[in-house]
Amino acid sequence: MTPAERRASGALASIYALRMLGLFLVLPVFALQARHYPGGDNAALVGLAMGIYGLTQALLQVPLGMASDRIGRKPVILGGLALFAIGSAVAAWAPSLTWLAIGRALQGGGAISAAVTALLADLTRDSVRTKSMALVGISIALMFALSLVAAPVLAEHIGLSGLFLLTAGLALTGMAVVAWVVPPEPPLPGVAGRGSLREVLRDPELLRVDLGVFVLHAVQIAMWMAVPALLVQAGLDAQHHWQVYLPAVIGSLLVIGGLLFRLERKGYFRAVYLGSILLIVLVQLGFLFTLQDSAPSLWLSGILLTLYFVGFNTQEASQPSLASRLAAPHQRGAALGVYNTLMSLGIFAGGSLGGLVVQQWGGSGIFVASTVLMASWLLLAWPMRPGRSSAVRD
Repeated sequence: MTPAERRASGALASIYALRMLGLFLVLPVFALQARHYPGGDNAALVGLAMGIYGLTQALLQVPLGMASDRIGRKPVILGGLALFAIGSAVAAWAPSLTWLAIGRALQGGGAISAAVTALLADLTRDSVRTKSMALVGISIALMFALSLVAAPVLAEHIGLSGLFLLTAGLALTGMAVVAWVVPPEPPLPGVAGRGSLREVLRDPELLRVDLGVFVLHAVQIAMWMAVPALLVQAGLDAQHHWQVYLPAVIGSLLVIGGLLFRLERKGYFRAVYLGSILLIVLVQLGFLFTLQDSAPSLWLSGILLTLYFVGFNTQEASQPSLASRLAAPHQRGAALGVYNTLMSLGIFAGGSLGGLVVQQWGGSGIFVASTVLMASWLLLAWPMRPGRSSAVRD
């Protein structure tokens, strides 16, 4: 990478990291803490409050992605972070689960993922694009690891409302990074050179990636409607869950950095991509088996979580890189807007439908549904291509 590419990648990865840390801080404790609000005994309503963030994200990702093709990436990113901070403040103040859901919905209105990813693609060459996207993916994984350690401890001292206030502060810090650290964005293309949403929606390879990101995040959110309770059932108090989460995330990053990225550089992108999907399928079956025991094994649960994070973090690095390869430069905002819309819909579906599944069939239902979703995605992803030959050297 050139110095400018390193600066762009590091700055934009930090924006992602700050924003995702704000989201992840509430994820491990949300289902448990939400029970203390009026209406918190309704698992479906708790799931809705957790997942509604994804619904508002889904509604705004394409419009804001297309807006970034027209008015610029940075104005869209700054506006989205500001709205995210406002939603965090509302969630911190919320006196009931309904207001908590409203705050989460406002958080989701800060739909900047498409604009950030498009700006990163604008500021890096095709030959280093995967490396840049991997840096973003690693930063997200590290923030997830940090949140798993910090969230239970912070929640015990400042509660869920304090976590949301901290989230607002992280969003404001992200705005400062955009204003003063991120390099200037390149000139916008002329009106005649911009791609249309119709072109993006007609591309079968892009649609295949979009489906994948939907399933990946639906399963991720749904799992966290069941995994915390599973660890409690295994004998680990909620405030100590980080003792399982942190080694699992760090272990997965060591595997990815030491093996999977090397395989990708040697031309095995497709094998790594499909193999990580299969790995998540096997993990869901493993959790389903574990849950059948009245006293689940904590060691086995930790191993399964490590394997899950290997698959998930591999996809987190590979999917946005693949989407940016497949999209023409003049339509990246629109293409990544659709991509992030499906990601957000997955978050919403995983939370809202996951709550219903837990209410009706318990944790076993979550892992059965996740297995079916991941297996279906594996079949549909099988004919994939790693990218347009004109766009990247694999």
